[in-house]
Amino acid sequence: MASWVHEHRFPDSLALAHALAGEIKVDLHEAIAVRGAASLVVSGGRTPVRLFQQLRTEKLEWAKVWVTLADERWVEVTADASNERLVRENLLRDAAQDAHFVGLKNPAPTPEGGADWATRALTRVPRPFDVVVLGMGDDGHTASLFPGSLALPRALDATAPAGCVAVNALAAPHARVSLNLAALFDARRIVLHFEGDTKWQVYQRARQPGSATELPVRAILQQKEVPVDVYWAP
Repeated sequence: MASWVHEHRFPDSLALAHALAGEIKVDLHEAIAVRGAASLVVSGGRTPVRLFQQLRTEKLEWAKVWVTLADERWVEVTADASNERLVRENLLRDAAQDAHFVGLKNPAPTPEGGADWATRALTRVPRPFDVVVLGMGDDGHTASLFPGSLALPRALDATAPAGCVAVNALAAPHARVSLNLAALFDARRIVLHFEGDTKWQVYQRARQPGSATELPVRAILQQKEVPVDVYWAP
């Protein structure tokens, strides 16, 4: 595997959460020391909940930290499926309640209409992002870059302006908005966090040469722009 991708394997999700939370804390602390502010991009789903619950207890100048999302389902922020709700309930509490949060969901009726708004909202977040934490699905998607989505070729264009794209993936519930590849690459470090043996097999496939349109996570693993740390537990 390429030297800019580093694997970190743990016996269980609790050990992973403690280790990764500590690493993120160090990165954010160093960013605050250098530029007076830090930025963290996180993903939704069930996998990062334990990480969020650990990270929010870390001692950090949270008032100088900006948090945003890699992607969002186009639902109300109070809905169960909302990534913003997940982050507010599990990360932006305790010590981390002082962090600045920039969500992607906005008043536009559709993600097509809201993608530009979300792109503008992201300009409030210090760039490059200090840490981008991504997940991975069984189909090889990351953020909301789904195989088979009509938006995928445009989203995977690393030469496009960094921003958000609207996504309607036939295999996934809810229309969505997602950071495009150029925005994800505007980072000092990318963390790919996933768990379970099934996803480990998908990851092994994604390490092999092939098309990112088949397994979009390949675009993250096979680039040479940003260091990638893979965090995995059974």
